[in-house]
Amino acid sequence: MIAELGHFALILAFCVAIVQALVPLIGAQKNWSGWMAVAEPAASAQFLLIALAFGALTHGFVTSDFSLRLVYENSHTDKPMLYKISGVWGNHEGSMLLWVLTLALFGAAAAWFGGALPPRLKARVLAVQAWIGVAFLGFILFTSNPFLRLPEAPFNGRDLNPLLQDPGLAFHPPFLYLGYVGLSMAFSFAVAALIEGRVDAAWARWVRPWTLAAWIFLTIGIALGSWWAYYELGWGGFWFWDPVENASFMPWLLAAALLHSAIVVEKREALKSWTILLAIMAFGFSLIGTFIVRSGVITSVHSFANDPERGVFILGILAFFVGGALTLYAARASEMQAKGVFSMVSRETALVINNILLAVSALVVFVGTVWPLVAEMAWGRKLSVGAPFFEKAFTPFMIALAIVLPLGAMMPWKRARLGKLVRPLAPAFVLALACAGLAWSLETGRTLLAMVATGLGSWIIFGAMADLWVRAGRKAARLMRLPRADWGKAAAHSGLGIVFTGIGLLMAGQVEDIRVAQIGQPFVVAGYQITLDKVEEVEGPNYTSHTATLRVEQDGRLITTLHPEKRAYPVQAMPTTEADIDNGFLRDIYLVIGDPQDGGGWAVRTYIKPFANWIWAGCLMMAFGGLLSLSDRRYRVAAGARKSAPLAATPAE
Repeated sequence: MIAELGHFALILAFCVAIVQALVPLIGAQKNWSGWMAVAEPAASAQFLLIALAFGALTHGFVTSDFSLRLVYENSHTDKPMLYKISGVWGNHEGSMLLWVLTLALFGAAAAWFGGALPPRLKARVLAVQAWIGVAFLGFILFTSNPFLRLPEAPFNGRDLNPLLQDPGLAFHPPFLYLGYVGLSMAFSFAVAALIEGRVDAAWARWVRPWTLAAWIFLTIGIALGSWWAYYELGWGGFWFWDPVENASFMPWLLAAALLHSAIVVEKREALKSWTILLAIMAFGFSLIGTFIVRSGVITSVHSFANDPERGVFILGILAFFVGGALTLYAARASEMQAKGVFSMVSRETALVINNILLAVSALVVFVGTVWPLVAEMAWGRKLSVGAPFFEKAFTPFMIALAIVLPLGAMMPWKRARLGKLVRPLAPAFVLALACAGLAWSLETGRTLLAMVATGLGSWIIFGAMADLWVRAGRKAARLMRLPRADWGKAAAHSGLGIVFTGIGLLMAGQVEDIRVAQIGQPFVVAGYQITLDKVEEVEGPNYTSHTATLRVEQDGRLITTLHPEKRAYPVQAMPTTEADIDNGFLRDIYLVIGDPQDGGGWAVRTYIKPFANWIWAGCLMMAFGGLLSLSDRRYRVAAGARKSAPLAATPAE
C-alpha cells in the first residue's frame, strides 16, 4: 500500500509539474499576476509529492519489502542499515528518483528564497525548472518505474553491488546530484533571461549563488568519489579518468568558468554571451553525464544501467533542452551586447583567459571520453583512451591556469599595469621558487614533476595570501574586516594550490611493491619493514573475509598494524578488495592483501604514497571557500537592493 501511495504521489507530481511548466510561463508573457503566482505553490507541491514518493521507496528498502522488484534486486535482509538506505539510490530507478527530488528541491528553494526576484523572471525560472521536471518525471514513470511489484514476494533479495556497500559511496551520489542537478538553476535562469531578453548585472548577481552552491556540492561529491576509489578499489590511484568520473568533472570545470564569468557581468556588464552559453553548457554536460551513466554506451564500474532504449530517451531530453536553449541563444544574440570596455591587460581579460582555459579543458576531457565510442561507430575500431592521453592533453591548460590565476586575481578592472603587480606578488614568487627548489632537492633530481607542481601550487597559495594582504591595505587589523567573499576566494584558490601540490608530489614520489609475502617473513619497502603475521577468516554481516594482520616498522620501531581484507559476498558471488591505510600528513602506507598462492604465502601489494591526503584536503578547502563566499551578505540579499521596479502586472482575464 505504501509503495502504491508513492507511485500515486509521483503521478501527481508529474501533473503538478505540467501545470507549473505552462501556467506561469503564459502568465509572464501576458503579465497576468495570478497566473505567475501559481509557480511558487506548484514548486512546493511538486517537491513535497516527490519527497513522499522517495520516502515510500526508502520505506520499502528499510523494511526489506521484497515484493518490490527494485528492493529484491538491490537489497538483502543481512545488509547493514546504512546500505539498505543507500541502496535506494544504488540503482538506476532509485537514483533517478533522487535526481528529480534534487531538481524539485532546487525549484522549491527558488520559490522560498527568491523574494527579491522580479515576478516575471521568477515565474519563468520556475517554469523552465518545471519543464525539466516534466521530462524526467515522464522518463521515470514510463521507462523506470521504481514501484513495480513482483507477482510473488521472494524470501530474500539479491543484495546491493558489493562495491557500493561503503560509506563513501553512500554519501557520494547525493552530493554529486546536488551539484549535477543544481546546475539546472543556472540553466533555468539563463533560459528565462533569454526569453525575457534581459541579461544585466542584477541577473548575474541572482544566478551566482545558485551556481556557487552547485559547484560546492559537485566539489564535495567528486572528492568523495575519488576518495572511495582510492581506498576501496585497491589499485592505489585517486583518479582513473573513467568515463563516469569525467562526466562529473566536465560540469565542474564549466561551473567554475561560469562563476568567474558571472562576476564580469555583475561588475562590468561584459561577457554576457559567454555567461549565458556557459550556463547552458554546464547543465548540458550534466545531462551528458546522466546519459553516459544510464545508456550503456560506455562501460564503467560506476554505471547504473545498460539499456539503450533508456539512453535514447535521455538523449532526446538532452537534445530538446540543450538544442532549444542554444536556438534561443542564437535568436537573442544581438540583445546581449556588452557595455563595459576594457583593455588587453585587465581583470576582465584575465577572466576571459580563465574561462577559455577551463572550457577548453572540459572539451579535451569530453573528446577523450567519447572518442572510443566515435571510433567504434565510425570505423568499427575498439580504442582505449586512458590516463596518458588525459595527462598530456589536459595538464598544459592547468599549468597555464595556475600561472595566470594569482595575476588575474589582483588585477584592477578595466585597465591594469603589470608593473604594479610585481611588488605585491614578488614575495609570493620568491616563496614559490623556494618551495619548488625544496621539492627538487627532496626528490633528488629524479623528475621535474614534483618541482613544477610544488612551484605552481605554492604560487597559487601565496598569491592568494598576497591578494588578501593588498585588499586589507597591508594592515593586519583590517584582514578580519574583509568581506567573506574575499576570504572565500582566497580559500578556494589556496585549496586548488594544495591539490596541485598533492597530485604532483604523489605522482612523482610514490613507491609500489607487489610480492608474495610469507607468514612471519619481513620485507622492506622504501625504508619500512613489513611483516605478514597472519591471515584469518572472518564472518561479516553479509560477507566472509580473509583479513590479514601486517606490522609496519621503521628503524625497529612499530609504526602501525594494518588489516587489509579480501571479501567475498555470497549472494552476489562477487569478491572485493578492502585496502587498509595508515594515513599521515606527509605520506600514506597503503596495504592490499590478494589471493593465497600455490607455493604458500599471500599476494601483497604495498604503496607508499607521499602527500596523498593533500588532494582531498585541498578539495575540502575549495568547498569551504565556496561556503564562505556563499555566506557573504551580498549573496544572501542577492540583487534586492539593485532590483529595478517590476512592471505592473495585470490580473488574468
